[in-house]
Amino acid sequence: MSEPLPLDGTSLTVPDFLSVARGHRPVAIAPEARTRIAASRAAVERAVDSGRAVYGITTGFGGLSHHAIPPEQRRELQVSLVRSHASGTGPALPADVVRGLVLLRLNSLVRGRSGVRPELTDRLVALLDRGLVPWIPEQGSVGASGDLAPLAHLALALTGEGAFLDPRSGELLPARDVLRREGIDPLDLVEKEGVALLNGTALMASYLALAVADLEALYEAAVVGIALSFDALEGDPESLDDRLGEVRNSPEQRAVARALRDLLAGSALAVHRTAWAGQDPYTLRCAPQVLAAVRLALGFAGGIVARELNAVTDNPVVFEPDTFLNGGNFHGQPLALALDTLALATQYLAAFSERRIARIVHPALNRGLPAFLAPEPGVSSGFMIPQYLAAALVNENATLVHPASAASLPTSADQEDFVSMGPWAGAKLRRVLANSRTVVAIEWIVAGQALELRLPKSGGRGSGAALRALRAHVAPWTADRSPAPDIERVAARLEDGSLVREVRAAVPF
Repeated sequence: MSEPLPLDGTSLTVPDFLSVARGHRPVAIAPEARTRIAASRAAVERAVDSGRAVYGITTGFGGLSHHAIPPEQRRELQVSLVRSHASGTGPALPADVVRGLVLLRLNSLVRGRSGVRPELTDRLVALLDRGLVPWIPEQGSVGASGDLAPLAHLALALTGEGAFLDPRSGELLPARDVLRREGIDPLDLVEKEGVALLNGTALMASYLALAVADLEALYEAAVVGIALSFDALEGDPESLDDRLGEVRNSPEQRAVARALRDLLAGSALAVHRTAWAGQDPYTLRCAPQVLAAVRLALGFAGGIVARELNAVTDNPVVFEPDTFLNGGNFHGQPLALALDTLALATQYLAAFSERRIARIVHPALNRGLPAFLAPEPGVSSGFMIPQYLAAALVNENATLVHPASAASLPTSADQEDFVSMGPWAGAKLRRVLANSRTVVAIEWIVAGQALELRLPKSGGRGSGAALRALRAHVAPWTADRSPAPDIERVAARLEDGSLVREVRAAVPF
């Protein structure tokens, strides 16, 4: 077992996050964080004892914040908050999203600005270390006062009133039974703890951190797919000259062109042609420029998530000495913008890839290859319908990339009158990523078959390495068969990065 990841609320990185959310690395609370947790809890207890008005501790919430809460009902207030806000619906969130959500809420709380007890943070550690996945429905958060409904379902599970998911069967298990089995006492919420659990951007931030990692992997797979298609279509590498990126002042463009030059090195197919031969289509000639936009989007979103991983997104926030500041750190607008931006960038990759797939199977555009790469055109249909699939997925993406954050609907009796809608941006981004991964997988398969048909001429070193990696999972197309299993296998290996790692081992790019 790997060493536990120490959490201090300030130093969590995206690789750390992934090691816990997907790699199931254990976590531990850093000693200095425990000191801060105790200090902020003491501030809450002094406020309770003094009877001062503090939002969410001695007052109601949201549109009910003007209601004073009697001392004997202040703990009931926290429990009622959790129960009433656990109003989500729809499919269960995936396990990696939930683990990421739990990790991020925990990392925010250990910063020592939320006034919770160590007992609460220790319960969150136990969930992660024992692989317990609370049942959290996907729908219900508007991403404004934090991810209220999803985080309420997390809190409900901690109290023993919610549910956990069996990771193998997907069955819902009563939380009280799971906690009893694990020897974990249900959490009795005290002042401030309900609102501290619910007020936060953990769902949106979990979506974003996972999406940045997934799009980075898909981007690399798309670069290799372009190299395969460049060789398959006998593209002219003149458009990859570094001087073009230099005069456009675009380091991102230069990085894409350099990677493609490395992958195409040694090619007998992608060679410079005279001007009389005409120019390549944009999906080859403008690859550095289009993929530069994807790199820019990744840089933008990566900067936001790097800050958000260690952000305090509670309200009120506890400062010394005994100061409770009310603000809007729970608002998800920056995250929603990043999620919507990544969806658009991901669609660029998919739409760009589909156009190359269509060109490779088009007998009038594929530079002498058989129609649809069919072994016996007419009798066999070859790759006709995989291009249909790619077109269908690109069209689906086109409807999904409408920005969720462009439409706000007010909530809480207009107290929360502008909301981010970031959770929906994250949910649909996962589908856009999955669709786009399938499209790029189809390009690998179709372009790989085209390279087989170009023999004895061979492509670049990178294309050759990609074809060898592909052939370990997908046989050449010698007669019509169902391409669905091939597409699924390749998409899975693009998702886990194994195919690209094989190419990088042969040709660093």
